[in-house]
Amino acid sequence: MTDILWEPSIDQIDKTTLKAFMNLVNQDFDQSFETYQDLYQWSVESPAQFWETFWSFSGLISHAPYQNVLTETPEMMGSQFFEGATLNYAENCLQDRDEKTAILFKDEAGVDQAYTYQQLAEEVLKYQDYFKKIGLKKGDRIAAVTANIPEAIFCFLAAASLGCIWSSCSPDFGLTSILERFTQIEPKLIFVVNGYRYNGKLIDLSAKWEALIPNLPTVDHVLIHSYQEDVAFPNLDVPIQDTMQLKAVSDDLSFEPVPFNHPLYILYSSGTTGKPKAIVHGHGGTLIQHLKEHRLHCDLKPNDRLFYFTTCGWMMWNWLVTGLASGVAIVLYEGSPFYPNEMTCWQLIDDLSITHFGTSAKFIAASQEKGVSPKSMLSLESLSMVLSTGSPLLDCHFDYLMTDLKKDLHIASISGGTDIVSCFVGGVATLPVRRGFLQARGLGMAVEAYTDSGTPVIGEQGELVCTKPFPSMPVSFWNDPNGDRYRGSYFDRFKGIWHHGDYIQIEVDGSVKMLGRSDATLNPGGVRIGTAELYEALASLPQIKDCIIAGRRLPDDEEIVVFVVMATGCELDLDQAKSIKRHVRSALSPRHVPAYILEVTDIPLTLNGKRCEIAVKKILNDTTCDVSHFSVANEASLIEIRAVVDQSFDLVS
Repeated sequence: MTDILWEPSIDQIDKTTLKAFMNLVNQDFDQSFETYQDLYQWSVESPAQFWETFWSFSGLISHAPYQNVLTETPEMMGSQFFEGATLNYAENCLQDRDEKTAILFKDEAGVDQAYTYQQLAEEVLKYQDYFKKIGLKKGDRIAAVTANIPEAIFCFLAAASLGCIWSSCSPDFGLTSILERFTQIEPKLIFVVNGYRYNGKLIDLSAKWEALIPNLPTVDHVLIHSYQEDVAFPNLDVPIQDTMQLKAVSDDLSFEPVPFNHPLYILYSSGTTGKPKAIVHGHGGTLIQHLKEHRLHCDLKPNDRLFYFTTCGWMMWNWLVTGLASGVAIVLYEGSPFYPNEMTCWQLIDDLSITHFGTSAKFIAASQEKGVSPKSMLSLESLSMVLSTGSPLLDCHFDYLMTDLKKDLHIASISGGTDIVSCFVGGVATLPVRRGFLQARGLGMAVEAYTDSGTPVIGEQGELVCTKPFPSMPVSFWNDPNGDRYRGSYFDRFKGIWHHGDYIQIEVDGSVKMLGRSDATLNPGGVRIGTAELYEALASLPQIKDCIIAGRRLPDDEEIVVFVVMATGCELDLDQAKSIKRHVRSALSPRHVPAYILEVTDIPLTLNGKRCEIAVKKILNDTTCDVSHFSVANEASLIEIRAVVDQSFDLVS
């Protein structure tokens, strides 16, 4: 295949954990698999054998043994993995008690901390003893609004150790967004920070907690970490405990053995189409899925250092924390990635000897736009892999990483979601990297591209579906006793088959191209167009800083509307609009040419940094749409788009 940017050597392949696992499968099942595709096909055709083999291979700690690996149901959502098994997620993360580094932490204000696995266990014990003292028990919810700090991990692991259920937001969430999430789950305790810094500015959160906590009537206790000095915490009619006063009274940690599907944490859909759905994930499914991705796909080994630029409100934080179960050092950073300078985040690679650097496509695009060239300032000797998610990594971003970061580099664009707290498709340490493509479907993930009629296709665009159950499917939705919301979210479109809502193309070699959300798919002239290829074409134009694309319905058709943020010094006039359209026509096709190009000053993003295409589509097609209904990071941008839409579509046509 063309456009290969990186390829592992035979020696590199032979040293991977994936190769060791393949050798084990060949031996145990009398197979002769030589390629990843061979192994993948077996993993989806024989899922019970695959997951049972990996359970044993991973060394996962359990208590009661499983009685059955997989019980499938026609509906899929009722399928069960490892019935009868009991285990504890936190116990697997804290099995090491040595002086090896477990957590490295930096923030934009210059705080620099490190914890060994032994110190991590000692810190978690303080929180566990406090939770026991106040009477928290299995099944109780612990909510958190916290910066990405080590104390958040201490608190989470202590909660998991007792079988309590964790749910977290980042402190930049608005009051309404936090309440929409936490009022659903009725937490007994809330963990908060008193403030944080972003882009050099101190954010005092005392007023937010004064408004929030009285509106959470089930909260009996507040655990406060004084992350910022000289920021007072408000007086509240609820007991408040400072983390600095926590003390261990027990000799060692205890771990509550829980069933494989016992709730571990509750994550939330983005809320761009309504009240956020509270998605429950379990101890066992989360753990075994993350172990598979970390060890087999990312080739993480105990001496590696895993970083992901994330907040505690994004599922990548949950994914990062599970790195502890593989004995690696996980790296946390709190603050703006570009403060005090544009090299801040990249500098972590050399400063902390990061081997696996994870971030968003948006950060990579911003670094490229700013002209940041890490290789000109850093050695990058430790770095072996870059992971990217949040949105498709465009061709130009692949080229940027190879040119300005490192040539001998495994670039893994990955895609999954909060719904599965893991990946459907992503990186494979034994495969080549092709420009613009995700390397392969994940082991055990029976991913297909379906036509509207439910026919799988290769080399053509289709709906991302998963035709067989996998361990990290949600345990349930909170307050959905009959499973109606759960079923309606994933199984209504193709009966008994998981429908994810992404538009993809699977190639003959197994690589995958992500083509955008299928519920935001464009349909001009009856031809379905994924937004990703149009973003790709527009990203190559220097006069466009950013953009968002949506379809506007007509009585018998649909037209494409592009909202653009122009680069500094550029203005959107009629000539510029015509130039953009000519470029799209030449790069793609006449079908891709937008009917309207409208200028705005900002692009609406979800709280996790993804473009709010669905919200913009609703605004375009519903003149009564209330923009305050959507959970976005920058509501003013939606208000501006609403105003631009209301003015006239003839502004630039």
